[in-house]
Amino acid sequence: MITEVPADHLRTDALVPVMPAYGSGSLADLLPSVCAVLGVPGSADVLGLGPSLDGVDRVAVLLVDGLGAYQVPVAEPYAPILKDLAAGSRSLTAGFPSTTPVSLVTVGTGAVPGAHGVLGFTTRRPDGRVLNHIHWKDDPDPRLWQPVATRFEAAAAAGLGVTVVNRPEFEGSGLSVSSTRGATYVGASTIGELATGMLAALAAGPGIVYGYHPDLDHHGHGDGVDSDRWREAAAGVNDLLDRLVHGLPPRSALLVVADHGQLNVPAAGRFDLAENSDLSDGVVGVAGEPRVRYLYTAPGARDDVLAAWRGVFGPQAWVLPREEAVARGLFGPVAPAHLDRIGEIVVICLDRVVALAGGWEPPTVGRLIAYHGSVTAAEMTVPLLIAR
Repeated sequence: MITEVPADHLRTDALVPVMPAYGSGSLADLLPSVCAVLGVPGSADVLGLGPSLDGVDRVAVLLVDGLGAYQVPVAEPYAPILKDLAAGSRSLTAGFPSTTPVSLVTVGTGAVPGAHGVLGFTTRRPDGRVLNHIHWKDDPDPRLWQPVATRFEAAAAAGLGVTVVNRPEFEGSGLSVSSTRGATYVGASTIGELATGMLAALAAGPGIVYGYHPDLDHHGHGDGVDSDRWREAAAGVNDLLDRLVHGLPPRSALLVVADHGQLNVPAAGRFDLAENSDLSDGVVGVAGEPRVRYLYTAPGARDDVLAAWRGVFGPQAWVLPREEAVARGLFGPVAPAHLDRIGEIVVICLDRVVALAGGWEPPTVGRLIAYHGSVTAAEMTVPLLIAR
């Protein structure tokens, strides 16, 4: 039972909804822009990185999980290098939902979520089972579930060196294959190994190096943004960035981004299907995650479920039928084969609330402190920091 939640000290506009900026300033535009600067055919520099990366022939992209733009000022006292890098920086948006598997595949493919089909932390399979994209091996086959070629494949085909430096236990997972296939995989278990692996790949020659660091997100979930352990993780980010920035070889640049931000959710903001018949009646399937819940309903029950959820959440959430969520452009254009991966009803939390699914997901999900996935500025807005 959650009793005490620390203050996360986010800006006062942290809960303002932000739509994904596909085609102009989203995570889907990052690697296409990098590829364009490095001369990969068929790539467009949508983000206008050319002037900042003039003379560069090798680029490292570091994704710090959970370091949203609204979390950067909170982290700066423990990661002062962030303040130095923030000069001249800009923000991007995540795709939707603003959650790790969606963002990692969006970055790796340069495609919107509706195209690549990884549409949530968990989504429903055609056989009715729920796929957790984090604990995904080879069922379903990731090359079929996520059919879009990655930008790493395109860069490698153009003759560039392409390396991914990540935790060894993630190699060959369904999410890794979906997001980074085409790259040489280098395992790194520590901050030192991650920095060493990325710098070695940069020094080896022209190309793209991609690194992933999960600790800040992990401790945000477990203890809350701006908790003691989160601050320690922020200090670790400072160590990592310091090693990378001061170790960059000639003709190289480092881009630092995130997959999403996070916000702390108090005990009073936790609504659980298992404890409220108004939420559970008529619901026969649940996927997504607490900030963006996908609901599947019994035959003929959809309108009643929509009305019930709207009655419980009121202005604290958008409760939308699937077709309206798609029409709003949240996922970008959705391939027909991917539509059923989005719930018949999409619940998008706007305030500091979550929709828990007791009985449908592990109890540990309800004991987290910080969450993400929704459309608030705190979750959707991510930094783009550049070091030469």
